[in-house]
Amino acid sequence: MVLALDEFPSLVAVAHELPSLLQKHLDREVDRGIHLLLSGSSQRMMQGLVLDRTAPLFGRASEILKISPLPAGWIEEALGLRTPALAVESYAVWGGTPRYWELAGDHPDLPSAIRSLVLSPLGVLFEEPSRLLLDDMRDTTQAASILSLIGQGCHRISEIAARLGKPVTALSRPIQRLQDMDLVTRELPFGEAPRGTKRTLYKISDPFLRFWFRYVEVNRSRLGAGQVGVVEEEIVRGLSHHVGEIWEELARASAPLLQPGGKTWGPAGRWWGPGLDRQPLEVDLVAHSLDGASVLVGEVKWSAPRDAERLLAELAAKARRLPVAAGRKVVTALWLKTPVEGPAAESVVTPRQVLDVLR
Repeated sequence: MVLALDEFPSLVAVAHELPSLLQKHLDREVDRGIHLLLSGSSQRMMQGLVLDRTAPLFGRASEILKISPLPAGWIEEALGLRTPALAVESYAVWGGTPRYWELAGDHPDLPSAIRSLVLSPLGVLFEEPSRLLLDDMRDTTQAASILSLIGQGCHRISEIAARLGKPVTALSRPIQRLQDMDLVTRELPFGEAPRGTKRTLYKISDPFLRFWFRYVEVNRSRLGAGQVGVVEEEIVRGLSHHVGEIWEELARASAPLLQPGGKTWGPAGRWWGPGLDRQPLEVDLVAHSLDGASVLVGEVKWSAPRDAERLLAELAAKARRLPVAAGRKVVTALWLKTPVEGPAAESVVTPRQVLDVLR
């Protein structure tokens, strides 16, 4: 027999004895044929009920599944989108949460879905981040403040601390907590060790939350006053930049699966810092081949390119200044919104190719 209890923390909230009762039955020889499945949306509560050493169910789990968002490759089919570019734009707004896709699928296009679900104070997703934080945190104020600042462009812990008027040391634990909940990602320059580097940036992990804190949180008063059209215009002006950020992340995720240049690559990352000429340098995508002999250097652009061959030449010049490429064979590639013709075509990766491998 399979016994599945969904939203287990909610059941325990009204029946505190439930974990002990389940422990009693699981420990009885006669009841060991029961397959018990416990699920819940609160990571903190689920971990406390099952993984805490003092919990009655500690040590009884045979499998622990942490359910991740769906990869971007599925959204095109799920929403019945006409082009891969529309799929990338939709993923940049909704992320990989199937419930958001389900809600968006009831609307004719992306702008109307954003207006109804996110921008309207009566929208289902207007207060979604607050609900997510309440599920997993006792004190949501500081977490919401940190996420809001990151969403508005404060990516260094020193910037966040200065805006909050707190010492940097006071933010280590709350930011680590947001990382543990997969709400915030720590980004390092490609090839740098996690310890000892000061070039650390923080970003909101989920595309929908990043979109919400970038456009909704700062406009709550205007949206409450019914100025939805004004906020929509702001989104239209800035959406290409937002989509470009997500497109970069999809490009980096696709690099090890696409094998540009006919080689197999390890995980890709972004690189920034002083180049070999000591001048500032930033590269969208860098990866080492599995044999360590080659380096993949990529440029990722969501805006339509005017001259792909010129972009490749500029990218090759960047690679010559890139410290992590020194002494290795360089393979260059462009991740672009639309295909190109001519000699550069074989070095271009399009949304169609990226979405096909991210499934």
